[in-house]
Amino acid sequence: MILGYTAAEVRAAEEPLLARGVPLMQHAAFALAGRVAAELAERRGQVRGATVVALVGSGNNGGDALHAGAFLARRGVSVVAVCATDEPHAEGLAALRRAGGRAVRAVDADPGAGDHAAVGGAADGGADGGAADGGPDRAAADGGADRAAAGDRGASAVGTSAAPDRVRGAGPDGLPGVWLGDAVAEAYAADVVLDGLLGIGGRGAPRGTAGLLAGLLSDLLESEDAGAAGGGPRSAAEAGGGPLVVAVDLPSGIGVDDGALPDGPVLPAGLTVTFGAAKPGLLLPPASRRAGRVEVVDLGLPLPERPSAARLAPADVAALWPVPGPEDHKYSRGVLGVVAGTPAYPGAAVLTVSAAALSGVGMVRYVGPSAVARSVLAARPEVVAGEGRVQAWLLGPGVDPRHAKQARRLTDALHAALAEGLPAVLDAGALALAPRELAPWCVLTPHAGELATLLGRLGEDVDRAEVEAEPLRWARRAHELTGATVLLKGSTTVVVGAGGAVYAQGDAPGWLATAGSGDVLAGVLGALLAGRAADVLADPPLAAALAAAAALVHGRAADVAVPGGPVTALGVAHALPATVAGVLRG
Repeated sequence: MILGYTAAEVRAAEEPLLARGVPLMQHAAFALAGRVAAELAERRGQVRGATVVALVGSGNNGGDALHAGAFLARRGVSVVAVCATDEPHAEGLAALRRAGGRAVRAVDADPGAGDHAAVGGAADGGADGGAADGGPDRAAADGGADRAAAGDRGASAVGTSAAPDRVRGAGPDGLPGVWLGDAVAEAYAADVVLDGLLGIGGRGAPRGTAGLLAGLLSDLLESEDAGAAGGGPRSAAEAGGGPLVVAVDLPSGIGVDDGALPDGPVLPAGLTVTFGAAKPGLLLPPASRRAGRVEVVDLGLPLPERPSAARLAPADVAALWPVPGPEDHKYSRGVLGVVAGTPAYPGAAVLTVSAAALSGVGMVRYVGPSAVARSVLAARPEVVAGEGRVQAWLLGPGVDPRHAKQARRLTDALHAALAEGLPAVLDAGALALAPRELAPWCVLTPHAGELATLLGRLGEDVDRAEVEAEPLRWARRAHELTGATVLLKGSTTVVVGAGGAVYAQGDAPGWLATAGSGDVLAGVLGALLAGRAADVLADPPLAAALAAAAALVHGRAADVAVPGGPVTALGVAHALPATVAGVLRG
């Protein structure tokens, strides 16, 4: 499990260690350098001779990047630190220089003005350096960036044989000033770029020179990614071109605690090496899509017992999954009642009961129109049609609230669940029919548009785009207003439940965005709630953990069904037994 802690929680945990003189920055930088070296060895076959460009801001993340650069330089890596600040970390800068690395200031200037020298060949001056953090015109840098985009990765003006008008002489801080267009070209030509522009104390996107560096390089990497792979948030390195961007602690500018994206550039990382603990913004959408793979460096911080957000791993799901023993029978394993489908949407019922049965529930009882029941039984003859005793309910897939008889069956089942204290999944049509007050063992499963509609019915003025921009905020608001656990579906699924539980699961491939996929997820979750009904009633936050477990299995089943390719919802359902078995095997 990856546990996420807020910026304030991490700072509070660091304080006693720093007071004792524990060199946290050196520990973090050494681990960062080791991870970068491993990536270089995998990409190139060796570490020596590789090139790394560190984008350096004024905070501790810039210091981490400089110290990591020093460790890498000692291993034969060519390291250039491009500073976007007047005050880079002094000790880190000195360490980089002692190790043979180079440091420059990025400046936004007319490339034909003033006296200049090449970045790679210019001698460093005094201890501190950086560029003014103003608000220059980004267009001035386009020449160097365009040169890099054209594929001139081996002879950028920054690191090799620049014409003498490309780099300013050393300023009062002692660092030679480099036109930021050439700095971007040098970064694009590198094997690895370290993003150390902003840390957990930053608010909003990088500004001034830092923002220009991040924005221009991000444009280059994402345009190459789009050309090679049809677009998306992956790094250019993952798409087969450009450097690997390694975020130092977190991609600069993301919402550290809530996963929001700023109104400005965020450099997408292929890998984030985060220190002490993951931050919630690395797990939560939409920022999680800019973090790439997340690896946590353990610094021994005394963190709170309860995280602010978490992401389950397969081992966690294995511990949550109800596994029958030799004395179990179909009733003790859980009976799930399903109200789904109408004559217009019979497929939703078929997908839902198929997913529940294939996830391992003891029995499925289907309640619905006879025509739909015939379709269900034709696909899954083990299903029992008709009412009877159940341990949990799954309500709503394929149910049009305007279908009076099925809507009445749904509301009757929901009222019975609330009266008897039974767990329930409320999906699709059930979201429009649910009362305002629910229980934490009732799990709402909307996508962003459905959550906006639900919140509007509860008095909130919010649209789909706002939900997508701040999914944690609005999922939490729905939980506050209804008391239910909320599973907000998306490429990263957010779950909010009782006791402050927050989960973010990023297990679903893009191929899973297909018709009927939500019906399959509902079936998986219904099976889990039926199998652990008594436990959920005794421990309400468990409903959120089970919802996150269902999201993980659902996402992985798509890859099991067709690794790396297109899937159908029924194909995902049929892959569930093998997926669950794989998770349980560990």
